[in-house]
Amino acid sequence: MRAVVVEQPGGPQALTVGERPDPTPGPGQVVVQLAVAGVNFKDVYEREGRTRLTPPFVPGCEGAGTVLELGPEVSGLAVGDRVAWWSAPGSYAERVVVAADAAVPLPADITEADAAAMMLQGLTAHYLTTSTYRAVEGESALVHAAAGGLGQHLTRLLAGRGVQVLATVSTEAKAEVARAAGAHEVIVGADPADLAGLVRKSTGGRGVDVVYDGVGLDTFKAGLDSLRPRGTFVLAGAASGPAPALDPQSLAALGSLYLTRPTLVDHATDPAELRSRAAELFEWMRSGAIRVSIGGRYTFEQAHQAHADLQSRRTTGKLLLTPA
Repeated sequence: MRAVVVEQPGGPQALTVGERPDPTPGPGQVVVQLAVAGVNFKDVYEREGRTRLTPPFVPGCEGAGTVLELGPEVSGLAVGDRVAWWSAPGSYAERVVVAADAAVPLPADITEADAAAMMLQGLTAHYLTTSTYRAVEGESALVHAAAGGLGQHLTRLLAGRGVQVLATVSTEAKAEVARAAGAHEVIVGADPADLAGLVRKSTGGRGVDVVYDGVGLDTFKAGLDSLRPRGTFVLAGAASGPAPALDPQSLAALGSLYLTRPTLVDHATDPAELRSRAAELFEWMRSGAIRVSIGGRYTFEQAHQAHADLQSRRTTGKLLLTPA
């Protein structure tokens, strides 16, 4: 089978297309013919060597396709079923081994492309807004990188509930995307040193109830300084690098803040919980409460360009990868 391979960790050019042995499913696993893979910062971390995978390896974790083969001890799935997943290592390949418990059957009205674009970011937006901090009408939220895939989902869901969303983006073009998703105010290209002041000015000096930060290093301090007393800081990613170390005692000095670093692993690994969240996500997609936003489509041979575009922040929405 063809796959995108990392022979040695490095920059985007470390992604090359090569031949790999066809996989065989083990107990509780299925082999899926890939239709579409999602491109995520997690894949970038793998390529760069941050996750310490042993090369050569196939990056990727998210995708959708058709079940080709069942391993022993698999029930509830059949050859020919369309499924999607967010947590199958090596998803940049024509054939992917997926744990049966992690494979979500797709309803007839959900395409493979839409599913691959939504599994990781859509499920993340689901748990962040329902389990981590359930913002309600009348509250305010700061959403960083609001024109990205996750940022658009968060903005749309929060605004749909009557939450006042303050969004940060890097360009005027991305500001239009954030506004279209429902942001009440957009802060464009602000110096992190000025950001907290702009947020407090927009909230009458009070600060926001919650910060959703998928950027990390560049925005971490400004986000803490943007919160109201007893506000909640949700660190959801590290696109600019890991957030700096923090003395827990400083949270008291900043106003008895709450800080959390949740992960999808802890919210969508249990099979019943995964399927419950996915079912509600699909309903949100049908109703328009959350929308698929595809920012680019690339072939395996263009995987290096997809990673370069993602890291440059030139894109909006989700990037997708197909075998051809």
